[in-house]
Amino acid sequence: MELYLVIAIFVGAVLAIAFAGIMAKRVLSFDEGTDRMKKISASIRSGANAYLKRQYTIVLIFFAVMFVVLGAMAFAGLLTPYVPFAFVTGGFFSGLSGFVGMKIATAANARTANACRTGLNKGLRVAFSAGSVMGFTVVGLGLLDISIWFTLLKYVFNENAEGITSAMLTFGMGASSMALFARVGGGIFTKAADVGADLVGKVEAGIPEDDPRNPAVIADNVGDNVGDVAGMGADLYESYVGSVISCSALGVAAFNDQGMGFQAMAIPMIMAALGILCSIIGTFFVRTGEKAEQKLLLKALSRGTNLSAVLIAIAAFPLIWFILGESYYPLYFAVLAGLLAGVLIGKSTEYFTSDSYKPTKKLAGKSETGSATIIIGGLGLGMLSTALPIIIVGIAVLVSFFVSGGTIDNPQIGLYGIALAAVGMLSTLGITLATDAYGPVADNAGGIAEMSGLEPEVRERTDALDSLGNTTAATGKGFAIGSAALTALALIASYIDKVSKFTDVGYDSFSVMNPLVLIGLFIGACLPFVFAALTMDAVGRAAQSVVIEVRNQFKKIKGLMEGKADPDYAKCVDMCSRSSLKEMILPTIIAIVVPVAVGLVLGFYGVVGMLAGATASGFLMAIFMSNSGGAWDNAKKYIEAGNHGGKGSEQHKAAVVGDTVGDPFKDTSGPSINILIKLLSMVSIVFAALVVNVHIFG
Repeated sequence: MELYLVIAIFVGAVLAIAFAGIMAKRVLSFDEGTDRMKKISASIRSGANAYLKRQYTIVLIFFAVMFVVLGAMAFAGLLTPYVPFAFVTGGFFSGLSGFVGMKIATAANARTANACRTGLNKGLRVAFSAGSVMGFTVVGLGLLDISIWFTLLKYVFNENAEGITSAMLTFGMGASSMALFARVGGGIFTKAADVGADLVGKVEAGIPEDDPRNPAVIADNVGDNVGDVAGMGADLYESYVGSVISCSALGVAAFNDQGMGFQAMAIPMIMAALGILCSIIGTFFVRTGEKAEQKLLLKALSRGTNLSAVLIAIAAFPLIWFILGESYYPLYFAVLAGLLAGVLIGKSTEYFTSDSYKPTKKLAGKSETGSATIIIGGLGLGMLSTALPIIIVGIAVLVSFFVSGGTIDNPQIGLYGIALAAVGMLSTLGITLATDAYGPVADNAGGIAEMSGLEPEVRERTDALDSLGNTTAATGKGFAIGSAALTALALIASYIDKVSKFTDVGYDSFSVMNPLVLIGLFIGACLPFVFAALTMDAVGRAAQSVVIEVRNQFKKIKGLMEGKADPDYAKCVDMCSRSSLKEMILPTIIAIVVPVAVGLVLGFYGVVGMLAGATASGFLMAIFMSNSGGAWDNAKKYIEAGNHGGKGSEQHKAAVVGDTVGDPFKDTSGPSINILIKLLSMVSIVFAALVVNVHIFG
């Protein structure tokens, strides 16, 4: 039975990668369009490749240093010898996920624009197919990494279930580290270019979005790929892998005494494999008509994601029944709780960010009185939007804990239930990520349509797809943040399990009346604010340099505004690259150093408090920033559709300012915070033995 389960996990990984290959071949079979379209697409592709090459060079140095540090700890007996290698493979596959997604996205942008010349449905199919490559590459490589390490540890090194999960947790740290570099660096790049292009081009010069006269327009399109595609791919890879591994670790802790540690460890892995099959089926149900209405387009995508969720809900019951036995069937309801929570968080995000609903329409109306009121309105909307997700996650935690059989005195199986809820939420990530990743492709397609001078109806179709992409991206971020909260809770439990192997503590040993826990709680609650400040400031500094450069080119290049001369696109791309690579280092280093520093000073009590504080405040901050940014963006598009004065009006300029403020909210700081709260836990688990043996207090 064990061998069959291992084979099933591996087959799931191969199936996902094969399907991604089929989708990639399908995308590449479409025509790129005119020579002008091909040239613009090649420029975007070249800029994205150059940026990732420079980013990966810096990341390689970081991973080499960490490999030496972890190797020294393993030599000292504080870690198993597999840990340094697991750390490297986690980072490698995380980076590879983003790289593959970026390659297909830069190949699909012109093809999507050209497909929109034929019809909206064809454009959606090309962009969604490109998104599917990203989605299924992420889940395929994630399961492949898990299955390879599982096979090596069990059948080559003969480790028991506890040893397997202990080692595998550490490649989550590698994945999270890579994801944070990719998300922060890519986010700074894309938003610096976007802010610079919008403020000078649309607000000051009064030229349309993606106008070829704008020197920052190619950098903006490059940024969509390195931030919203490569960064997002690495981000969701670590979310996916982290949820599966943390659940497996808690399954071993809960069931090892009953001799079923392996079965409990296998369930989240098999569920992830089943989720791949369900997601593939769901992709065939994504199609739409030719009406460019967001509700109809959203319904087309929801049809596929909802079907996938229903299928995995059906498949999960026999999985738990036959592997763990009929007495543990209530764990199935924990999976349902996670699935339902994911759907509800998505609906909540959709309600607050889509211009089909009242909040964003009302926000667009605030543009009538200027940019200040639309900014105030967007901040308020984002803050209010945190209430529903926190209630949803709270109910999911309660339900999954108690239906699983958890009690206050014996919480282990309940914590396993919470972790299963996170796996349930992410089990259909293949298609969920496809609906998210298609957005940047549609955005690039719109830019290429504008710069190539295609027919107005083509831009209308790409704008419809792009507007939907803003909503699905916001929904995807809410989904990722919700799963991050559940995964972070599971990782905190895994950390306490790890500490309990070295000292006599349990889940009930961490009272907030303990000053060490309380101080850690305050530090943890502060971390997302500091992290957001650093990343926002980084975008601001990088954007300032782009704004100055674009202004200079408008002034100094004769004939540029008349369309008789070409701007220097490469200079803006290079400026964004240099700024983002420099600025991404400090936030990432802080995320790795702080858990170790807190542990060395406050001991493991302080670390648990820090993790709890960061999870609570980070979840709220990430939801607030992502939803504010998404609402500002769609409010701008709602005005551009002809409402409140339409394009070029004073209301439109106010909305552009709001959207500009929201850009780093939704695409840099917000989505990076959900990586932060998991990376803090991963680092704490890896350095747990060091902290137990070396600390000042506690």
